[in-house]
Amino acid sequence: MIKDTPFAMDRESEVSDVSMSEDSSDDEVMEPGDSHIDNDEDDSEDEEEDKAEGEAKDEEDEEEDELVKAITASKELHREHPPDITVDDYILNVCFHPEQDLIALANVNGDIFVHKYNNTETSLQSVIEVHEKACRDIKFNDNGDTLYSVSKDKSIMITDFNTQKLKGIYENAHDCPINVISLITENTFATGDDDGTIKLWDSRYSERTPIFSVKKMNDYVSSMLTNDEKKYLVCSSGDGSILTINLSAKKVQCQSFEYDEEFTCMGLFKNSTKILAASGTGKFYIFNWGEFGLHSDEFPNVNKKSINCMVPITDNIVITGNEDGLLRAFSVFPHARLGIAGQHDYSVETLDISRDGSLIASSSHDNKVKFWNIKYFETYDLMQAQGNKNKKSKQAKFNLPSSKVDNSSDFFADLNK
Repeated sequence: MIKDTPFAMDRESEVSDVSMSEDSSDDEVMEPGDSHIDNDEDDSEDEEEDKAEGEAKDEEDEEEDELVKAITASKELHREHPPDITVDDYILNVCFHPEQDLIALANVNGDIFVHKYNNTETSLQSVIEVHEKACRDIKFNDNGDTLYSVSKDKSIMITDFNTQKLKGIYENAHDCPINVISLITENTFATGDDDGTIKLWDSRYSERTPIFSVKKMNDYVSSMLTNDEKKYLVCSSGDGSILTINLSAKKVQCQSFEYDEEFTCMGLFKNSTKILAASGTGKFYIFNWGEFGLHSDEFPNVNKKSINCMVPITDNIVITGNEDGLLRAFSVFPHARLGIAGQHDYSVETLDISRDGSLIASSSHDNKVKFWNIKYFETYDLMQAQGNKNKKSKQAKFNLPSSKVDNSSDFFADLNK
């Protein structure tokens, strides 16, 4: 049979009008007056059908190519940060390793899970079982060979991270569950509990007793920080006050008056000359370093929901974890709402930033740890942010590149192209 190709059609015009079909029997002979007009019409119809089928196939191939491109682009976008880590039990704290691509997760059962991460996968490396009750806070030392942890069971544990064996055990270190730990020097650290007691420790002392203890606050210690000079330890509390301890003199330097709202977290900014303290009503207060009795400035959040945690991204930009499940970015000076950096379905409870500053990790009540690529802040235009100060309602809903949600204005802009 001759195939329906242009070359075959040319040859068909030269074939004699008298021909035998391949299916014809020896008895079926064509009469002299018969012709192949019907066959020519059939061939023409077949050619048009084949052409239509070819065009349809080409369109289908193009659609498949576009789909492949879309999937590839989606995968490339996902590879900008590690995938989520889903766990069985509620995570109370996360902490990046200072020198390796590792992240430690402290859970409600008192265990610490160590995961390795890259942009394509995460993998569980080890489980450190250190506490009998909820592990509330964890910190690596500067080189990452020691991991400090505190717990609801009132204990402090110091773990050799390389061998994962305990090298310091402080049982019943407080009379109440311990909420937070802050590393001061290579050998000294501070802890704060649910009752407002703060204790200073020196790991070189074999007695496992504090070198200083004070109870001046009437509610839980929410956060503690110091700067490079290590002269003062600044502590915030659920009673709405800021307590400052003179570390060298081992005495209370000052205590602010009690604000009408709890302080939930703090951060250092502007070359450690400013403290940003966040509250349970969504408000920010700024304290000058050395002037801890009264704030120098304040500004409100997007709503009156609690700011549960914060992490400084640059010397002037902070990302907060909020009760409404959103991670919001702010410029401290000038005061500006930069937009939404990420989101959870439930309240964001803890945040940390990676050693190179390109990733943050957040956890929520959904038992997930999520990663967000925030490298774009290295070249973020703060002048543009300042120009948007009069567009607060728009900026409050603006999704930054790390967010997984598209901006509706961008969507409609694409439709209008």
